[in-house]
Amino acid sequence: MAEVVKMPKMSDTMTEGVIAKWHKKVGDKVSSGDLIAEVETDKATMDFESYQEGTLLYIGPKEGEAVPVDAVIAVLGEEGEDYKALLEGKSSTDSDKKEKEEATPKQEKPEKEESVPDGGESVTAESLGATVITMPLLSDTMTEGVIAEWHFKVGDTIKSDDVIADVETDKATMEVTAYADGTLLYIGVEKGQAAKVNDIIAIVGKEGTDITPLLKNPAAASGKTEKPTEKGTDEPASASAESKAPQATEREEEPQVASSDDSRVKASPLARKIAKDKGISLNAVKGTGDGGRIIKKDVELYSPAAKTEAAPAAATKTEAPAAATTISIPQYVGEERYTEKPVTQMRKTISRRLSETFVIPHFYLTMKIDMDNAIQARAKINEVAPVKVSFNDLVIKAAAVALKQHPAVNASWQGDKIRYNEHVNVGVAVAVDEGLLVPVVRFADGKSLSHISAEVKEFAQRAKAKKLQPADWEGSTFTVSNLGMFGIDEFTAIINAPDSCILAIGGIDQVPVVKNGQIVPGNIMKVTLTCDHRVVDGATGAAFLQTLKSLLEEPVRILA
Repeated sequence: MAEVVKMPKMSDTMTEGVIAKWHKKVGDKVSSGDLIAEVETDKATMDFESYQEGTLLYIGPKEGEAVPVDAVIAVLGEEGEDYKALLEGKSSTDSDKKEKEEATPKQEKPEKEESVPDGGESVTAESLGATVITMPLLSDTMTEGVIAEWHFKVGDTIKSDDVIADVETDKATMEVTAYADGTLLYIGVEKGQAAKVNDIIAIVGKEGTDITPLLKNPAAASGKTEKPTEKGTDEPASASAESKAPQATEREEEPQVASSDDSRVKASPLARKIAKDKGISLNAVKGTGDGGRIIKKDVELYSPAAKTEAAPAAATKTEAPAAATTISIPQYVGEERYTEKPVTQMRKTISRRLSETFVIPHFYLTMKIDMDNAIQARAKINEVAPVKVSFNDLVIKAAAVALKQHPAVNASWQGDKIRYNEHVNVGVAVAVDEGLLVPVVRFADGKSLSHISAEVKEFAQRAKAKKLQPADWEGSTFTVSNLGMFGIDEFTAIINAPDSCILAIGGIDQVPVVKNGQIVPGNIMKVTLTCDHRVVDGATGAAFLQTLKSLLEEPVRILA
C-alpha cells in the first residue's frame, strides 16, 4: 500500500524546509535508511533518510522549493500503484479534467494544444538533467546573501564538492558548494549583488543543455524573468523616448534664461542645478556630452582650480571701489563631497536586531570595583599560565560564577513564560571592521581562565577573518561588552536578545580613593549592567553586581 512521506521537523525552531537536493527520482527503488533528499532547515542543511521501503511514485516539491513541516513531499509504494487518492485535491482535479474531456470528445486539436502548456509546466531541473543551485540559508538570521566571489564562470566543468562561490551573510563570508557534477550553465547573480534566500544563483548540467524553459518556469525561477520581460515590452517605448529625448531637453533648456553669463551654455538641467549648488560657472566647464553638452559627470569632475584662475581678473575690476578699504578677506573655494557605500549584510542585521531590541524595557545599574587585588592576581597568574590572561577574561569568569549564584539574571523572556537557564554561556562582543559579532564561550563557569583566554582569542581571530560559523554565535545566556581598552570610562550597552542582561565594562582608572581613613592611589573600574525589566528587577540586578564586585576584589574566590 502506498505511503506518503512528509517534511520532518528537524529542529525545535523549524517551521519549513527547503529541498536542497533530491538523491532519488521517480521510479527508483528505496530501502529503509536510504538517503532520499537533502533538506535545508533554519539551522543547517541536513540529510533526510527514508523510513519506508518501496518505489518512489511521486515527488512533490522541486529542488529549491520551501515546504511547511508535515506537508507531503513524496509517495512510496509498489510499482504501478495508484497513489493519487493520497494527495489532497488531486482526485477532484483529475475527475474535473475527465468530465471536460468527455464533454468535448470531438475537439482533438484543442486537447493537443492544451497538452503543450501542460508539458511546459512539467519542465523541471530533473527532466533537463540539470541542478538548480539556490542561495542557501547559512545562518538563523539570514534573509539574503551577497556574492563576494565566483570561483567558476559559465562553461567551466565543476564537481560536486567544488566551492563555486563565496557568499557574504549577515555574520561572515561563507562558502557555497555545488553538490552536483557537470558544466556551469548559468549564473543568476553577479559578484557584489545580493540575492534572497532560495533565489536561483546558478544552474549546473550537461554541456549544451537548453535551460531557457527552466528559467521561464515561475516555480523554478521565482519570477526572475519579470525584469527581462519588462525591458522587452518597454524597448519600443524607450527607443522612441530616447529619440525624442534630445529634442525635449533642448526645448526645456531654451526657455531657461538666467541672469548669469552661463545661461545660454548647453547643459542638462541636473548639471545646471549641481553647478548652481556648488557655485561653479558653466562657462569654465568642458562638456563631454553630445555636441559639447555639459552633463552631470562633467560638473562633478570639474576642478575648482580652473575657477581660481579667473580670480585675478575679477580682482582687477574691483580694485577701484575697494581702494578705500584696507581689509582684505581671502577667498577659499571649497567643494562638498561624500561617499556612499552599500549596506553590508552584517550592518543590515545589526540594524534590524537593534530596532527589535528597543521594544525591551531597559534599565541600567552602574557600580565601581576596586581592581588592586585583581591587578596583582593577574600578574601572578600570567607568570604560570600557558596563555596570557586579560582583565576581560577575569570579568567573564567572575560573571559566569556570579550567574550560577543568581539564576534570575541568567534568564530570558519567552513571551508567555520566562526561561531560567541552568547552564552559563557567556557571549563576548567582538568588534570587526563591518560591525559587531558575539561569539559564545559555552559553560564558562566550569572553564579555567587560561581556557577562556585561549577561546576568546581564537574567536576574535576567526571573527576578523570572517570564519565564524553559526554554532559559534548562537545560544548565549548573558553577554559581556568591553570598551575599556579604548579608554572608555563607562557606557551603557544594548541587550543582546534573547538574553535578559548585558554587562558593559569600562577601563581601569588610577584615582585617589579612601582606604583606612587615608587618601591613597587606587585602581577603579566601572561596570554597567543593562537589564530587561520584564525579567530582572532592580534589586535582583544589584545583588548580582555585588557578587561580581566581591569576586573581582578577591580574585582567589574565582578560582575556588
